[in-house]
Amino acid sequence: MLRWTGLAAAALIAALTGTAPTAQAADLAGVYGAPDPICGHENVRATIQKRFRYQVTHVPNLPDVAIVDFFGPSLTRYHPATATSPIARRYCQATARLSDGRDRSIWYVIEYGQGFASIGDNVEFCLLGFDRWNIYDGSCRVLR
Repeated sequence: MLRWTGLAAAALIAALTGTAPTAQAADLAGVYGAPDPICGHENVRATIQKRFRYQVTHVPNLPDVAIVDFFGPSLTRYHPATATSPIARRYCQATARLSDGRDRSIWYVIEYGQGFASIGDNVEFCLLGFDRWNIYDGSCRVLR
């Protein structure tokens, strides 16, 4: 199953970029801080937007805003699956435009194979200034 996840990620990269990925020693992602097709993928953005909307309507004292756009999604680090850490994780950063016109930094992690009942992937995110209960520590430090 873990090998399939790696192959699925490689196939998705190839499909999105139109090129086959090249093997790199201990670093699938390559250059950090560069635009990343997975971090900016439409499904990832839609998941974050949906969950953020739920958050602002159910957590007291948060402004009633929505994420309307993402700018500059980039990879900040990548942890491949290993024998001691079997979950591959892709950490990303972007700028989110809110419905009130403000731009905020957002950090998120894509955890491969961690969706409902281990089907699909999971996305966790932290929008700067909206982590009222400090789930991701001050200034979203856990996801940076």
